[in-house]
Amino acid sequence: MINTSSLKSPTTFANSAGQLHNTVSGILGSDNFGPDDYQAGLAVLLLSLVYDPRLSEFGRQMAWRELCKTLYARGYLYQQLAAHPDTQNMPIHSPVVITGIPRTGTTALHKLMALDENFQGLQTWLIGNPMPRPPQSTWQQYQSFQATLKQLQERYQHAPDRLAAHKMAADEVDECCLIMRQTFTSNIWSCIWSAASYDLWLQTQSELNSYRYLKTALQLIGSNDSSKRWLLKNPGHIAHLDSLFAVFPDAKVIHTHRDPVKAIPSLCSMFIKSHDLVEQGRRNLRAKLIGIRELEKWSAAIHHAETVKAQKPEHVLDVSHQSFVEDPLGEIERIYQFIDQELSPTAKAEMLQRIQDDPERQHGKHHYQLSDFGLTQAMIKQRFGQYMMQFKK
Repeated sequence: MINTSSLKSPTTFANSAGQLHNTVSGILGSDNFGPDDYQAGLAVLLLSLVYDPRLSEFGRQMAWRELCKTLYARGYLYQQLAAHPDTQNMPIHSPVVITGIPRTGTTALHKLMALDENFQGLQTWLIGNPMPRPPQSTWQQYQSFQATLKQLQERYQHAPDRLAAHKMAADEVDECCLIMRQTFTSNIWSCIWSAASYDLWLQTQSELNSYRYLKTALQLIGSNDSSKRWLLKNPGHIAHLDSLFAVFPDAKVIHTHRDPVKAIPSLCSMFIKSHDLVEQGRRNLRAKLIGIRELEKWSAAIHHAETVKAQKPEHVLDVSHQSFVEDPLGEIERIYQFIDQELSPTAKAEMLQRIQDDPERQHGKHHYQLSDFGLTQAMIKQRFGQYMMQFKK
């Protein structure tokens, strides 16, 4: 696990790709980062860091450490592949993929279903250290696991509001976008700091290589649990269902739905939480730009997704957020019927207990309003149109 505390950012991010690779290679003891298809995205991202955000000193250091962590994880994956070449022959059979506009209940559903030991998922600590998943009883012994615990603790200490917006834990499953960002072709970068230039470049790119990279990572990480079915989650998949099905043609997709009037400002609020920590000034301006970007991005994603879904109706199940809130176990049973999997009494009991404990609610409320992001109900309804007629809840 890379120790980011001693890493100091360069004077300028422009032309710092060499320094980044040298820094990470020195830690890894290897300069093998796999195919060079990640280099173009990295180059644009570094230029964007000079041009777009007004980073605070903390933000500069954080950005550099995020770059180092991401490149390290990529290099670590290829180290592990060299040590375990047979993993690339591992089949990925009919993965269950949860997706939908962000803030539509994907995380709650994901963590509920992950209680079923017949599934395997991407634990947070393994995303940063891709390796064949060791027995859970040994995780505490890994330095990388302990380092992930420490990093998450520091994250919530610096920005406690993030806990209410989206909690992460080292030993729990997390989003596969955190693996896919290791290709440096990912929308996650423009969620952390202002990155309009990078975002413009990203709109012209196919993310097919990111899905191929994801498959490689799943084959490696799941090689010790190859009999278990993958359970994945990432809202971003809804914008790229064609690429998802190209790489995982037998995937079973759970598409969650919630009123965009509620989901879009909630997402914008999550993104702006750490602005004052990472950037200097322009908070209100960035908030409104985020509002415009997220509205256009996810309305386009939904319209594209509906086209793909029409071609593969037997592979996608629609789940209403409101229905899930009102009858979570009923929706779980409907999902299990769709994915043709038995819900064991043990898994059902553990899910009922989590539903009763309601851990998501314990982290506090996530406060936001439309006007903070220059949005109105009319604007959102106009962009989402027919979608809102189909999924009123």
